[in-house]
Amino acid sequence: MKLTLASASPRRAELIKKIPWLEVTVLPSGAEEYTDKSDPKDAVIDLATQKAFAVDAPGLVLGADTMVVADGKRLGKPHSPEQAREMFALLCGRTHSVITGVCLRLGKRYETACEETFVDFGEYDGKIVENYIASGKPFDKAGGYGIQDEELAPMIKGITGDYDNVVGLPTRLVETLAENFT
Repeated sequence: MKLTLASASPRRAELIKKIPWLEVTVLPSGAEEYTDKSDPKDAVIDLATQKAFAVDAPGLVLGADTMVVADGKRLGKPHSPEQAREMFALLCGRTHSVITGVCLRLGKRYETACEETFVDFGEYDGKIVENYIASGKPFDKAGGYGIQDEELAPMIKGITGDYDNVVGLPTRLVETLAENFT
């Protein structure tokens, strides 16, 4: 089955390959990514839907959007080292959620869903955080971190839910939705 991933994320492009029966093409959506939804789950589904409908491609089109929520605050991608430090200060020493909304469409028919995973960070470690920020890795990731980045492993105390969701795409959820179109 052919699927177009409406995303520029290299992590999503890698994760979608876990579904072997999909023939995947990647085409970034170019969607504006604006939502007025106040609930994070509604917001990521809205954004994922915008992305899925912004791409004109044959077959299935998949849009996805991930949001990190800590203490009720939505954390997008940091735009400066200062913002990245602020995000780590908010994340460290507590549990936060990572919510990914997905929209799978075929023509005008579409289905949406979202996945929520909880990540428990240990205490703030200035050396790890500063080295990570200096690497440039926080700046293309919601919440300013990648769970898959080995240098952060000492700070991650636990994950409750789907690991792939934290990386950027809940592949089991996508596979379940895709089966509805076969």
